Amino acid sequence: MKIAITAASGKLGSAIVKATVALISQENVIGLARTPDKAKHLGVEVRPGDYNDQKQLEHSLQSVDTLLLVSGMDAPDKRIGQHRNVIEAAKKAGVKKIVYTSVQGAEENTAFSPVVQSNRQTEKDVISSGLDWVVGRNGIYIEPDIEYIENYRKAGGIFNCAGDGRCGYTSRNELAYAYARMLTEDKHNGHTYNLHGEAITQRQLAEYFNSAFGTNLIYKSMTVEAYREERKAELGDFIGTIIAGIYQGIREGKSDNVSHYLTAAGREHESWQTYFARIKANA
Repeated sequence: MKIAITAASGKLGSAIVKATVALISQENVIGLARTPDKAKHLGVEVRPGDYNDQKQLEHSLQSVDTLLLVSGMDAPDKRIGQHRNVIEAAKKAGVKKIVYTSVQGAEENTAFSPVVQSNRQTEKDVISSGLDWVVGRNGIYIEPDIEYIENYRKAGGIFNCAGDGRCGYTSRNELAYAYARMLTEDKHNGHTYNLHGEAITQRQLAEYFNSAFGTNLIYKSMTVEAYREERKAELGDFIGTIIAGIYQGIREGKSDNVSHYLTAAGREHESWQTYFARIKANA
């Protein structure tokens, strides 16, 4: 069985390549990347995989049985068509199964909602493709918060608009393990899974940071409007508004969902106690 993984040069795609290689032979894993040279370090065959080029994709998907479609990073309106290019190319190339990395979040009334809606459309497109399918809805990555620790340290705390909302965080490595299972096991076909660990509040996140990094962070909630303006000032209008929309969704309970990680991966999601203890040990 040949498995192809799109966006193989990206952080999630490369993690899924590595996790899949760990389950099956290296020769049966193929990376697809818009710039193949950026994925050569993965040690698998890498083929061109530009979401805007359906003919190229069709050629690159020859001999592939199962395809992992990593959700694109373009604007929501462009993303739907790009994903359709991948799906159509897969059908024409004889691919039998598509696994799609979707997302959790508020489907309406936040600045992040157009992104969620575009993913929901791709979910429908994958399900109606006529191929076997599995959909994973990713929780929010924990890694960006870890990478932001110095900013939190300087500010003395975590300040956003999530309020007391609980967030189902996950990590790219945990997602990669689950997707490797979903790619290689037929029992997942026809299922949609929420993929995240224990849902925690921002105050709990601050406490985990304090235990791992020796900080004394507090959490202070902001209004959605104030947080949006603060994020726009640092990150620009587009990204800043999107980030504020994500945290608004957390505030509204849209990231506090039932997790299907155990069913998808065959084991429990790593606990946050274990995750942050490892960070502390490696610090």
